[in-house]
Amino acid sequence: MNLDEYRGVWVFIEETDGVIEGVSLELLGAGRQLAEKLEVPLAGVLMGDGVKALASKVIAHGADEVYVIDHPVMKHYRTESFMRGVIMLAEKYKPEIFLYGATPNGKDLASAVATDLNTGLTADTTMLDIDLENRLFEASRPAFGGNIMATILCKKHRPQMATVRPKVMKALEPDSSRQGRIIEEKIALSEDDMRTKVLKIVKDITNKANLADAHVIVCGGKGMGDLQNFQMLYDLADAIGATVGGTRDVVEAGWLPHELQIGQTGETVTPKIYFAIALSGAIQHVVGMKNSEIIIAINKDPNAPIFDVATYGIVGDALEIVPKLTEQFKKILSEKGGEISYA
Repeated sequence: MNLDEYRGVWVFIEETDGVIEGVSLELLGAGRQLAEKLEVPLAGVLMGDGVKALASKVIAHGADEVYVIDHPVMKHYRTESFMRGVIMLAEKYKPEIFLYGATPNGKDLASAVATDLNTGLTADTTMLDIDLENRLFEASRPAFGGNIMATILCKKHRPQMATVRPKVMKALEPDSSRQGRIIEEKIALSEDDMRTKVLKIVKDITNKANLADAHVIVCGGKGMGDLQNFQMLYDLADAIGATVGGTRDVVEAGWLPHELQIGQTGETVTPKIYFAIALSGAIQHVVGMKNSEIIIAINKDPNAPIFDVATYGIVGDALEIVPKLTEQFKKILSEKGGEISYA
């Protein structure tokens, strides 16, 4: 393999029902930084049925080029059809870096493409950088239970690939004046050739709390002591219109369901306000919330790592502080007619 033939940073653009997934826009922001360091173009790879109109949005969010495969067989995601499209493009244009969102579809596609192209894939990365001296893509992620950060290199194969979790990177502000190239490619696909058929799409309409969309999150750790004490976090959340989440230890103790876990093995969140209460700030938790706009930490240990990432910190016993905070919030909101807005 002649590595010098491979140039450019690519981002797989995931869309559902004509809407680009947020993680794809976030990866365009991260990809823009990588491309500028390498002095190469940033490209988006957009596939689906009737998706060409979305190419302008991809360019507005930082791409120099957009490769488009518009085909009826790609109306819904299937591994086989999308893998064939990506492999065709990658073999023809030879990107050196290829980023995918760590969504169910993104992880499925990336692993299938890596296998077929005989290249490496780093999963669930939280930091991306370039070793300019050796022109290598550095993909970092927590390892060994989150106790260290591992930087993974793919020295001998291309493209260098990684999946990145939603909410870890930040999207650029869209610039509608940006100009870019749209490259349309054709692919020979037939529904009869597909080994799987999409019979029905069933959307989740449950009322489960959605941490990813929450403006304010109250997250508790094992330092709350027990399940009964943990309930006071719900009182605080109810008072300020927040969603409750927890650390891995809390979920393993059975105080919360797994879908409310925040961190490397749970959800990655970016709320406007994040209360980190009675939790130490282990790296596997911090990677899931460090991009919150305001982080308010409460811990009785003044040396707790959570204070290193906190915007504001309160040193003290959460069991004493949380009820007082809740009381004050209720009092203030009552005086203001109960109205609260985080827009």
